[in-house]
Amino acid sequence: MPELPAVSRRLLLGGALAAGAAAAGAGAAHAAPESAATGVDTPLPAPTPPRRRGQHSMIDVPFDVHETVRVGMVGLGNRGSGMAEGWAAVPGCRVTAVCDIRADRATSVADRLAALGKPRPAEYGGSADAYARMLRRDDIDLVYIATPWEFHHRQGRAALEAGKHALVELPVATELGELWDLVDTSERTRRHLMLSENCSYGRNELAMLKMAHDGLFGDVTNGHGGYLHDLRELLFSDTYYTDSWRRLWHTRSTASFYPMHGLAPIAAAMDINRGDRMTALRATATEPKGLADYRERFIDRSHPSWKETYINGDLVTCLIDTAQGRVIRAEHDVSSPRPYSRINSLAGSRGIFEDYAGTSATGGRIYVEPDHSGHTWRDFDSYRKEFDHWLWKTIGDENNGGHGGMDYVLQWRTVQLMRAGLVPDIDVYDSAAWCAPVPLSVKSLATGGRPVAYPDFTRGSWVNLRMGLDSRESAMPPVA
Repeated sequence: MPELPAVSRRLLLGGALAAGAAAAGAGAAHAAPESAATGVDTPLPAPTPPRRRGQHSMIDVPFDVHETVRVGMVGLGNRGSGMAEGWAAVPGCRVTAVCDIRADRATSVADRLAALGKPRPAEYGGSADAYARMLRRDDIDLVYIATPWEFHHRQGRAALEAGKHALVELPVATELGELWDLVDTSERTRRHLMLSENCSYGRNELAMLKMAHDGLFGDVTNGHGGYLHDLRELLFSDTYYTDSWRRLWHTRSTASFYPMHGLAPIAAAMDINRGDRMTALRATATEPKGLADYRERFIDRSHPSWKETYINGDLVTCLIDTAQGRVIRAEHDVSSPRPYSRINSLAGSRGIFEDYAGTSATGGRIYVEPDHSGHTWRDFDSYRKEFDHWLWKTIGDENNGGHGGMDYVLQWRTVQLMRAGLVPDIDVYDSAAWCAPVPLSVKSLATGGRPVAYPDFTRGSWVNLRMGLDSRESAMPPVA
């Protein structure tokens, strides 16, 4: 493999990418979208609401130093309860309170943590406003929210208003107005709100990011990411998704409900909000066939789902243009029979990486010049070893955790950032931008797939190259 520079071009915080971004971004907050892949039907610019008096950017704002990070958990279904032990295992982290509208879930999680020898958290539950009572506590620094999607904006905003930082499961909100509200509330309260995007901490995703920032793919031109996960059995389960909340979303709207797992790693590798930005989105959707077909074959006629009509397309695809002339394809499909994939594909002038496609243990395959020739894919193994992110080298194998270990990497890193007083890897602007395809796809699909303008949640600051998920290696502060 060719010798690489000692310092990546990403860490130089300058060079051609920054210069090009600055040139492209003059007056970007109020200009028409800077580029479009087709040059057809360029949408009108998305309005950028002005900051109110006393409201300031949260870009590059570090956390205050916390000797111990005290976590309050809201939502203890499958996802929330599964994360409890991970939080309790991180050095210098303590779960001080747990909350679910079903009080027995709070008791169950508290019992599990106590059985592990951890301090028993306070329990809240039994009503829809139980989380608000929990937020009045003065021993919570970070609120982790894992409730159904429709509650994320309200609860995330309430956490910020209560003076807490918030880590919110996907998506942080489902409406553009709600996304802007979270940005503004974070800026006003001076508290961070972060998307709990665990896939951004995946081992392959972080290695792909490092390769992109070190120039291995040349000039990056396009990327594909997806959430292709056959959830049909779980969607029709009477116990997995409480009150069938996730299936019911397929009766309410035609949208890309959950593109973040695929979009976020590609956006990070392209320096979105850090030298580039997404400018326009166009969406397509197939007919809604999968859920109705599954119900016809496997669900008894007495089941309440037979009163439902599914309107969301099985495969919803978003094509996203960027200011630097790149194109991102983000896909969502949870209704079709298929093996799991997040796609994770990144390509440029000197090569390409594709995940979920190789035969090696990593699941990836690669082709980059001048290393390779002959139009033949190569295994990703040696490249992942060379470009393995420091987080995985440091703690990736010490606690496997959920989803192959990336859940724990996310939790460990969040606590480390707060204990060391560092700037978050994923900020409120990333969180809003990565979740914006949910409402933007609704708008595009409603007009037959015409492009819609992408808001600039940074209000023009996207032109500045800065650190993100690449991050410099740092230690977890010792526990007293």
